Amino acid sequence: MCLAIPAMVVSIDADDMATVALEGIRKPVSTALLEDVAVGDYVLVHVGFALHKLSVEEAERTLQLMAETGVLAEELAEMAGEAGA
Repeated sequence: MCLAIPAMVVSIDADDMATVALEGIRKPVSTALLEDVAVGDYVLVHVGFALHKLSVEEAERTLQLMAETGVLAEELAEMAGEAGA
C-alpha cells in the first residue's frame, strides 16, 4: 500500500542518511528533506525519505490507529521486504 509510516531514528549516517527502526525492522532513509534529525526522533517515512518529524505521542497514536485498521501489518511486511531487497 505504501503509506507513510512513523519510525524511530536509531543512527545518523553519512550523506544525509539515517537508519530508522520499527518493530525490529531497520531501514536506511534519506534525511535530506529535514533539518536537525537526531537519534531518538520519530520521523514519518515514505519511499525511503524521512518527510516530517513527529512527537513520540503523535507517532504512537498513528501506529496504534494503523494497527487497529490492519494497515500496520501490511506496511511492516512491505518494509521488511524492501529491507531484504
